[in-house]
Amino acid sequence: MSDDDIPQHLEAGQSPVAGLSPPTAGRRKRSQSLHKALVERIRILITEGDLAAGARISEVDLCERFGVSRTPLREALKVLSSEGLVEIQPNRGARVAAPTLEDLRGLFGVMGVLEGYSGELAATRMTDGDIARIEDLQAQMIEAFRAGDRHTYFYINQAIHDAILAAAGNEALTLAHRGVSGRILASRFNSHVSLDRWAAAVREHDTMLCLLQMRRPIELGQIMRAHIMNKFESIERDLKQVEETSHAPRHPGELIHE
Repeated sequence: MSDDDIPQHLEAGQSPVAGLSPPTAGRRKRSQSLHKALVERIRILITEGDLAAGARISEVDLCERFGVSRTPLREALKVLSSEGLVEIQPNRGARVAAPTLEDLRGLFGVMGVLEGYSGELAATRMTDGDIARIEDLQAQMIEAFRAGDRHTYFYINQAIHDAILAAAGNEALTLAHRGVSGRILASRFNSHVSLDRWAAAVREHDTMLCLLQMRRPIELGQIMRAHIMNKFESIERDLKQVEETSHAPRHPGELIHE
């Protein structure tokens, strides 16, 4: 891949890497930046429903959209396949994964355990600075809730959970969490939560923050596990309501703006 193959809208920093000549380091850095940017952009398309569950992924469309060749695009799809977001079928191309309700039940069950454990570890390891960061994010999240801005709320919510996971300081936990979280992200983003349930989720976050501040690992682990399972129950209700209305089975990832 030449430098000209890397679109400016996906390009990041170009600092040299130790041990390489500046031109080589620059090319390698840009190639890595392109790869990461492509993975993230496609992940967002899937998470937000622009690429719906079960939909065929058109390499031509994505190459044109991002201004890249098929080689980096296919490498990005391989990464997303390893995360369970994409299914690559030999001689048939790639599709967005479409987990069933039972798939999600199992995934959320595992995620609840992982989130609970991350809370237990974080409660004993977080610094005052770490907690101050959570407090700041929490304030931003509440502002988004009061404004009815679900999009912003979702990503700040994710940042809070990510910060707690990072503070847990357990690499094995992080890897396991990463292997599950991507597979349920779209269902979490696209599910329609009632205002009452949304308010309840905010209260759960308030409780989580209080338990972090008090360094109460067991109680924090319990509320974080319950928080995740409450989300699954909302998704399950959404799916059943849509199926009752349409009289046709639906994938959870298809519950978008209905």
